[in-house]
Formats: sequence, C-alpha cells, structure tokens
Amino acid sequence: MSERPFKVLGVQQIAVGALDKGPLRRFWVELLGLTVEGQFRSERENVDEDIAALGEGAARVEVDLMQPIDPARAPKVHEPALNHIGLWVDDLAAAVTWLTAQGVRFTPGGIRKGAAGFDVCFVHPKGNAESPVGAAGVLVELVQAPAAVIAAFKALASAPQG
Repeated sequence: MSERPFKVLGVQQIAVGALDKGPLRRFWVELLGLTVEGQFRSERENVDEDIAALGEGAARVEVDLMQPIDPARAPKVHEPALNHIGLWVDDLAAAVTWLTAQGVRFTPGGIRKGAAGFDVCFVHPKGNAESPVGAAGVLVELVQAPAAVIAAFKALASAPQG
C-alpha cells in the first residue's frame, strides 16, 4: 500500500435524522444548548435540515438535524438515525484519488459543494464488486478543511502535551 497522501484532521460533523426534526431540535438545541447557524433544503438530496454547532474554531463540530422532505423517497435521511459522520481532511482530491486506488467505493456525485459550503465527497457504507471497500456500514463524508482549520490542527499537533 502506498503512503497516504492526506491526513484526517478531526470530526467536522455528525448528522442525525428523524421523520420530524422537532424532537431533534428539542434535544440538541433546547436541552444541550447547541446553536442553530443555518438551514439547508435540497429536493435532490431529500433533506430539510437545521445546521447546529458546538465548540469554536478548529474544535467546532456541526450537528446536522435532518428530516426527509418525502419520507417515502430515497435517500431516507432518517434511516439510520445517525445518518453520517463528516471528517476534516487536509487534501480531499488526494484522498479520493488514493482511496479509489485502494478499492474504496464512493457514492455517486463525486466531489461537490456540501451544505456548509465546503467541498465534500461521501464514502459508501458498503463495497461492491467494482469497489470492494466500503465504510463498514457507516456513511462517511470527507470534507475539505479550509486553510485556517488545517493550520489550527497543525498547531495543536505541535503543542506540548501534558
């Protein structure tokens, strides 16, 4: 296996879904105190979501509260309830190229702008005959980290421990 040409820096987001995002808002926003920073709606992706967040700077993590626009249509953003996790990567294009060469299966659509405005690509939960490696049952979103996040993680990595 060739040397990995990218680094996973940290968690960018988790996305949770339900038939109705009201109970999600009650728990994540009203009870836990996350801040809703925006909304995203896409007929193509069958999602109506609130973008909530916790933490600041490089430690900021999005928590996307999602409900399907049409529960009978795919993708079913409420199944499973923990829909996907997003990971900051320092070089998304290199990650996709290298992972593809390792047999990783990606969802259709390639690299594109995500709901929060960053370039993203999704690793399919399951492999297939052509690309046998999936993410072992979990949908994983790889997110291109902006320069400020990359610098912050480098600074954290070089800070004295203890």
